[in-house]
Amino acid sequence: MIRTATSRNAGLPFILVAVFIDILGIGLALPVLPMLVGEYTATGELQAYWYGGLVIAYGGMQFLCAPLLGALSDRYGRRPVLLVSIFGLGLHYLLTAVAPSLAFMLLARVIGGVAGASYSVANAYISDITTRENRARSFGLLGAVFGLGFICGPVLGGVLGGIDLHLPFYAAAGLSLVNGLYGYLMVPESLTKDRRAAFSLAKANPVAALRRLARNRDVGSLVAVFTLMVLAQVLLQTSWVLFTHFRFGWGPRENGFALFTVGVMAALVQGGLMGRLLRRFGEVRLALLGLATGALAFLLYGLAQEGWMMFVIIVANFLSFAVPPALQAIVSKSVDANEQGVTLGSLSSINSFMFIVAPLIGAPLLGRVSQLPASDWRVGATFYVSAVLQTLALAIAWRHFSRRRVVAAT
Repeated sequence: MIRTATSRNAGLPFILVAVFIDILGIGLALPVLPMLVGEYTATGELQAYWYGGLVIAYGGMQFLCAPLLGALSDRYGRRPVLLVSIFGLGLHYLLTAVAPSLAFMLLARVIGGVAGASYSVANAYISDITTRENRARSFGLLGAVFGLGFICGPVLGGVLGGIDLHLPFYAAAGLSLVNGLYGYLMVPESLTKDRRAAFSLAKANPVAALRRLARNRDVGSLVAVFTLMVLAQVLLQTSWVLFTHFRFGWGPRENGFALFTVGVMAALVQGGLMGRLLRRFGEVRLALLGLATGALAFLLYGLAQEGWMMFVIIVANFLSFAVPPALQAIVSKSVDANEQGVTLGSLSSINSFMFIVAPLIGAPLLGRVSQLPASDWRVGATFYVSAVLQTLALAIAWRHFSRRRVVAAT
């Protein structure tokens, strides 16, 4: 591979495309995977349990392997780890498309979880190839691409899934193959050999970093807030498709457009309105307001009797999309500059871990309500749990910020 300035300049677009395809693949699967599982199961209860198991397998491997891939990239360079991850994701999509059984599909999800844990490596690559002055802008581009992938993925998955439930996974596999070949031919290594570090299993431990963060007196209770908030949100994400299927009879197409609306609102708030909201409310008030409206929205989702109501609630709940960046900013400002990486990485690992916990709660609940009449209020059980979790997060956050105000005033 020729390492010219031109090929090196391909690094940032490559990372942006790689992350886009990663999130696009997740979005493609969201409205389709539960329906595909239904082709292999005889009852709604089995469908809920198997879908929960597939989500756990993917999230569990991401949680375990994200720090491992990061440590490997510190030792062997970013490029080989990213390329293996991209081709691994493509293999995961292909195996899911051709899976003859649920056990085979479970194996595919394990491979996908390992390969999909490369987001931290993409962040490291950007840090390597950008100057300090341009780094914030580059990370902003990465966040925008993340949102774009989640906007496009569910719609594309819904449309393709309406034709054939296997088609979205073939499409994602093809995109990963193209991206991997482009990276192999055009993209240089970003981490020079003199800057590489020895591999250590201690660096690959996702639990140790979380423990250090929780022991920080200024941050500890906010970790609980972030955990409860993410668990409530992931429980909604992993229950959404089966709930709307049970309640409204929705298929991949309807869910694709609903999730598209979620992506648009997230991009609008986080990319366009965040500055204005922060100037109007400040980080603390914005976080508290978003947690409060989010708790109410979860309750309304579970009680909704018509599909159009879900779209109204998504739009009306716009303040909740500002909570994650507001909380991350508050946590980031509470730790030293040399701990930013491990701090934000720890928050990211919480998100992955919740994809293990949420299905353990949601799958049994969905299995129990799958035989109830569609109009029964109990069909929304998973959303009621999310509402309780979000309310607990609000209470802890309120207490934390109230104490900090008291301390600041003394």
